[in-house]
Amino acid sequence: MTEPADHDGPILEIDKLSISFFTRLREIPAVMDFTVHVQPGEAVGLVGESGCGKSTVALGVMRDLGKNGAIVGGSVKFKGRDMADLNDEELREIRGNEIAMIYQEPMASLNPAMKVGRQLMEVPMIHENVSQKEARKRALEVITDVRLPDPKRILDAYPHQLSGGQQQRIVIAMALMSKPSLLILDEPTTALDVTVEAAVVELVRDLGKKYGTSMLFISHNLGLVLETCDRICVMYSGEAVERGSIEDVFDHMQHPYTQALFRSIPLPGADKNSRPLIAIPGNFPLPHERPPGCNFGPRCNYFVEGICDKEETIPMIPVEGYERHESRCLRFEEIDWNAPLELAQTKTKGEIGRVVLKMDKLKKYYEVAANALFGSSGDLKVVKANESLSFEAHESETLAIVGESGCGKSTFAKVLMGLETATDGQILLDNRNIEQIPIEKRDTQTVADIQMVFQNPFDTLNPSMTVGRQIMRALEIFGIGASEADRRKRMLDLLDLVKLPREFADRMPRQLSGGQKQRVGIARAFAGDARIVVADEPVSALDVSVQAAVTDLLMEIQREHKTTLLFISHDLSIVRYLSDRVMVMYLGHVVELGTTDQVFSPPYHPYTEALLSAVPIADTKVEKQHIVLEGDIPSAMDPPSGCPFQTRCRWKSEVPGNLCETEVPPVRDMGDGHQVKCHLDDEIFKRMAPVIKIAAE
Repeated sequence: MTEPADHDGPILEIDKLSISFFTRLREIPAVMDFTVHVQPGEAVGLVGESGCGKSTVALGVMRDLGKNGAIVGGSVKFKGRDMADLNDEELREIRGNEIAMIYQEPMASLNPAMKVGRQLMEVPMIHENVSQKEARKRALEVITDVRLPDPKRILDAYPHQLSGGQQQRIVIAMALMSKPSLLILDEPTTALDVTVEAAVVELVRDLGKKYGTSMLFISHNLGLVLETCDRICVMYSGEAVERGSIEDVFDHMQHPYTQALFRSIPLPGADKNSRPLIAIPGNFPLPHERPPGCNFGPRCNYFVEGICDKEETIPMIPVEGYERHESRCLRFEEIDWNAPLELAQTKTKGEIGRVVLKMDKLKKYYEVAANALFGSSGDLKVVKANESLSFEAHESETLAIVGESGCGKSTFAKVLMGLETATDGQILLDNRNIEQIPIEKRDTQTVADIQMVFQNPFDTLNPSMTVGRQIMRALEIFGIGASEADRRKRMLDLLDLVKLPREFADRMPRQLSGGQKQRVGIARAFAGDARIVVADEPVSALDVSVQAAVTDLLMEIQREHKTTLLFISHDLSIVRYLSDRVMVMYLGHVVELGTTDQVFSPPYHPYTEALLSAVPIADTKVEKQHIVLEGDIPSAMDPPSGCPFQTRCRWKSEVPGNLCETEVPPVRDMGDGHQVKCHLDDEIFKRMAPVIKIAAE
């Protein structure tokens, strides 16, 4: 039994919703007094840090809170019907049919043992009782709609035979099979490359228009919400703190938390020395330890005792002069939102020194069985993970290495660390060759000199060892300190260095937040006074407010210790903010290398141009050229002939003949050390327009 299609009110009405989880010890309120309405065809973005309750709201809408979760107040109405009044059968009818959900990790939504076509066909066969023939026809239609190449082949493939971006498109296709009225997207692009993310976001936006689907888009990425949504709701610690249209909230924010979020993300114009990011002070409150009055009070720049910390609940208050714009702040009318930003302390850039690391024509090839999935029978194929990498890195310099998954960033890091040895070429550390010395044969000083900070702080700490013991273990390996007491003193100094309280030495990793764990990882990397630190996506697993604090910490340590930082990332906003020079990689090749200003201004390599266009920027004044890369990055096992990028390049037709398809381009010197590996001639480079422009006020 479904509601007639002529329902003309909001598709989704969440009113004063409160959700709690019950443990043996206590009731834990996860969401409180939460209200949001989604109109037909409207996309509403739900943003906030991890743990603020975004996903709990989505699960509350789906009535999927598990055994220990319950709605304890308020209501959720879908097309005017209260979801609490529906029985299990009616809920099943609505879930997946009228309300579909797309999760963060595509493989969690796909059955690995079932072909893609069969999984798609099940949706209309179960929900609408259509025939197998009709279901296959519909599956072929949606596969074409989500812009997957060779739809018939995809229908007969298993999920593991597809890339992450293709898997996410299949999940979107599955959600659209029954033409739902409401699509809930929970961080749908977090696991994807920035170029794939751009294509998926454009796809979701276009399909929303085509099918007239309303959307609830959950994300921590403000730039993505700007590009996909009409309205936004900002959440903090279980409550909505600000609601309004994208323009109202981005340009006329009326809550201190919204302002603090924007100050902690690198927008165009941010500079690590003259305009450093401002991290939100303090920590997110645990659900059972929320402060009285305003939840954000202890971290707020505008906090006033006796007003903001009264025991009573603070309501959402309409902002005068703006339609449907509200703020959960008692003082928003008194705050001067246009006051010039109180700058964080201006830092002086460390003088970039001598060359400490040099790579010369480095190659790393792997031999794998052509049919590697089913044993080693058959021919061997060569995977060219790194192809002739040449660059230098200086003392006190931050060199960013950017590119999509599979471009060879992490392989090069493994060779540098000694986890792999090079196939050809040289790595010189202080003019000493280290490319053929595996880590177990490197001397202690070399191991201490080159350290790594990993992407996921949860996987890099030993869960059964205290924080202090893990840092002291590194000191023992590096031969630092004559006694246990010496090492303990040095360990406490390292905790000071990464701005963690000394009492954390006796804590276990599980007692720390993600940002705190990452600081422990940084402390451990610097235990032996590392001279070169390879930071492999060190902030991508962290909330934006924590990202600002961790990047600032890395910069501060670099200034103090003259560290060379090799910063591997796909987030070009952070790269622009942090780096002195940028190296862009594609399929094992360095396609562009230059200072940050050179790489972010035309002329650029066509791949760099597409990367810049793909980055979501949380600023309504930024105008971007719209370039979406078609297709996925080719396999390193079977790379295209000629230029590695030619299969996806929009400028290829400007090169006469079939040069791009037959010859690897030469490295071109564009002046002042700016290198581009491309066949385009100088006249075309001169015609290139900036991808990112900031509109005049």
